[in-house]
Amino acid sequence: MKTYRAYDPEQPYLLPPAPRDWLGDDHLAIFVLDLVRELDLRTIDAQLQAKDARGERPYSPVMMTALLIYAYSVGVFSSRRIERATVEDVAFRYLCGGQHPHFTTINQFRGKYRQQLAALFEQVLTACMSAGLVKLEHVAIDGTKMKANASKHKAMSYDRMQKDDARIRNEVEELLAKADAADAQDEQVEGAYDPEEEVRRRQERLAKMAAAREALRAETKAARAARLKEQAEELREKAADPNTAPRDQKGFVTIAAKRDEKAEALAAEAGEQPSQTDDDDDDLPRNTPPSDADGEPKPEAQRNFTDPESRIMFRDGAVMQAYNAQAAVDDTSQVIVAAEVSNQAPDTQYFAPMLRRVVANCDAVPATTTADSGYFSAANVQFAERMGTEPFISVGKHRSDGDQQEPSPLPQHNTPAKQAMRATLASSRGRETYARRKSTVEPVFGQVRTRGFQHFSFRGLLKNRCEWAFVCLTHNILKLFRARRPALAA
Repeated sequence: MKTYRAYDPEQPYLLPPAPRDWLGDDHLAIFVLDLVRELDLRTIDAQLQAKDARGERPYSPVMMTALLIYAYSVGVFSSRRIERATVEDVAFRYLCGGQHPHFTTINQFRGKYRQQLAALFEQVLTACMSAGLVKLEHVAIDGTKMKANASKHKAMSYDRMQKDDARIRNEVEELLAKADAADAQDEQVEGAYDPEEEVRRRQERLAKMAAAREALRAETKAARAARLKEQAEELREKAADPNTAPRDQKGFVTIAAKRDEKAEALAAEAGEQPSQTDDDDDDLPRNTPPSDADGEPKPEAQRNFTDPESRIMFRDGAVMQAYNAQAAVDDTSQVIVAAEVSNQAPDTQYFAPMLRRVVANCDAVPATTTADSGYFSAANVQFAERMGTEPFISVGKHRSDGDQQEPSPLPQHNTPAKQAMRATLASSRGRETYARRKSTVEPVFGQVRTRGFQHFSFRGLLKNRCEWAFVCLTHNILKLFRARRPALAA
């Protein structure tokens, strides 16, 4: 008869075990904690130290940062699930040192220090570069539509707001008239229908729509004012250039002054509303609702009641309330070298800002840069060449091997800039270089989604930019961990 190995789950330890021994030196949790100890967390620590010394002692910023990084790395994004894991999961217990922060504490830390946590992206990228995971021989830029924390059914057009406003006001008047008639006939008895709740609900909806319409007006007027300011500046530059305005400089200046005057009037009507991104140097494109010459919203202009900064977008044939998450990826180890989020669906205007961020983050210019046809424009090609990188931007559909699918270009693809790029991509070097794009950037989005990040957790552009940077930071940590793991095993 076989005997079994001794088994007693209630057996107490004679000597306390070392928690690190339960995981092993090659575990991700140990790697994350060692890495976080090397990161500069002084901005978080300074804010914690600035608080009143009295009261409950806060958790260590090293512990909270390591906990969030590890949680996002293994696909745990909910603060309630993170709290539960600190009790049930050995790796989480190790990172917390046996402590169990409440889910509200986790969420407050993530919310209050979201910008400081997002800023760690550059420090992690520096660690990846030091490990030789970034060579900048080829960088691919692409974007994905990421679902917002809002329903598309909560979006309403300006025209529908006005029509619903009139309809609901009529309903309120009818309900009040029925109530008055019932009172006059003494038909109100206990338990009879009371319209007060229906009236109150409709009046609340009227107030929400009125606030949304006013916010939409302010947004469109501010956007119109900004565009007029840009146009005025362009006119002044033309007036100062003798090649563009040799005889009519006065006319340029006059038009510029009139546009400035109109811009100031629209800005005054809109009110001074600082951007929710709190970023004066933000050069990413912003989707602003369409407006007429006076800055009034057009009938099709939409606003979402849950997340006003999100926009209706398309992904794989589906319509969703979303943001456009951008990433620039180095092909050496699929490390993300730049990441951003905005609310404009088309990709064309993202190319230059993303390339600038690659250069700023890496302090170097990539040798070649690839992007799909959504990023093509003559201006983008010229910008890349001025930056010192060789661009390979598709002007049509391409197969995975880099060859173009369409045998002959459509008429709109016969511009000089597209013909030149088409010739570049048709060369053997062009096909080889562009074929690397799909295996460089697109798997990254798949890896992020496979870890469970299918939509943003927060509302508002600034919050989602910070979360996307944090998600990309954890992606890079996983690349760094897997690159160093063989060395640890040796």
